[in-house]
Amino acid sequence: MSLVQRMETLLVMGNSSDIILRVQTINTDEVKVIQAHTLVLTLQSDVFEEVLLNRNNSAVVLTETPECAAVFDKFVRYLYCGDISVRLDQAIPLHKLASKYHVWALQQGLTQYMTQHLSSDSPSGHVVGWYNYALQIGDMALRDNCLQYLSWNLSSVLQSGEWGSINEDLLLSLLQRSDLILQSELELYEALEAWIRQTQPVSLTVESALRAIRYGMIPPQHLFRLQKQSILMLKYYESVRDLLYLAFQFHSASPVQLAKYFDVNCSIFTPRNYLSSSWGSSWVINNPTRDDRSFSFQTQLGPSSHDSSKRVTWNALFSPRWLPLSARSTYAELGVLQPTRTEGGRPRIIVTPATSSPDFAGVSFQKTVIVMARQQGKVVVRHIYHFHQSTEEAEDFLVDADLQRRSSEYLIDSSLYLHIIIKPLYHTLLVAKK
Repeated sequence: MSLVQRMETLLVMGNSSDIILRVQTINTDEVKVIQAHTLVLTLQSDVFEEVLLNRNNSAVVLTETPECAAVFDKFVRYLYCGDISVRLDQAIPLHKLASKYHVWALQQGLTQYMTQHLSSDSPSGHVVGWYNYALQIGDMALRDNCLQYLSWNLSSVLQSGEWGSINEDLLLSLLQRSDLILQSELELYEALEAWIRQTQPVSLTVESALRAIRYGMIPPQHLFRLQKQSILMLKYYESVRDLLYLAFQFHSASPVQLAKYFDVNCSIFTPRNYLSSSWGSSWVINNPTRDDRSFSFQTQLGPSSHDSSKRVTWNALFSPRWLPLSARSTYAELGVLQPTRTEGGRPRIIVTPATSSPDFAGVSFQKTVIVMARQQGKVVVRHIYHFHQSTEEAEDFLVDADLQRRSSEYLIDSSLYLHIIIKPLYHTLLVAKK
């Protein structure tokens, strides 16, 4: 019998116990009785040490919330055995107990557990609850991990029970972000409409949320439909009239012309990470460690209807082992320097336009490469890389990834799943004189 088994038997049988823990559930008559050993508890927790050494008899009453009382025996078992099995709904109450009784190793382990199980399936979702809890206790790392997961996987979140559990502050925080990954801005508007219908927030929250929608990224035919058919838009039209007017101006004029008179650096003209085909393309690279791959795709020149018929062809190159310039050995062949690939190189991706065009005036392109992964059986976003028109490649692309391992967390069935998004960004060219 192993030591862990012996310790578990000691707890279960209560042999030689010298203390009785009476766990009282707040506002109920329910009491859970646990026979324990002072030595074990005091070695694991300085809070237990203070409580038990100052006791007047062999029983100690501990008052806990219903959620914490329900998992208290599991918590005590950890003190004896040093391991624990956790369900998604048990993570927060166990974390509360670990924090209350200063069991720091368990606290850190549960924080790591929550970070690693953001993508796990649960009927009504759990990430929002973990986000709110992290905010409450001041765990900024966990908070940021939850917020990043929600932002990067927003399309799937919008279709889940998680979306309805989002509170007003979190909703407004998400709507301000440009790194949201979803099919389109229209998808976000329709999800917001459903959220408002379900939660019935105050008018001020509705107006703030509606003004955070980037109407310039919604095609005019859909804006016309929303104006006439969306109950939400009909009710709050006056709150967003100015934004809709600006969006229609954006769609009716050349972006270069518009940039002479308006600030085109504001959020209404800034795309998020849209997965629809007009913004980019997915790219599955089978056996990514084998050799270089190339890929071509087309995107719209820009989201303005003025540019809707104009297409830009992009060339993407992926190399699994590419050495930086400082580490390359080169040789001249027909006057051209040829880079040498070796086993010591790192993955590299380059995205460039196939041609140049006068239509590019006043526009720069942000290139976004999304790397997908499978976590807890679900395909989620693993990483996002950004680089701009003046830069052909992402400097840190997959710098920490071990693509040689078939079980690499960056691979799905031994393949690298990418999605490349091209985001046109407009620039103010000059200010019109009044």
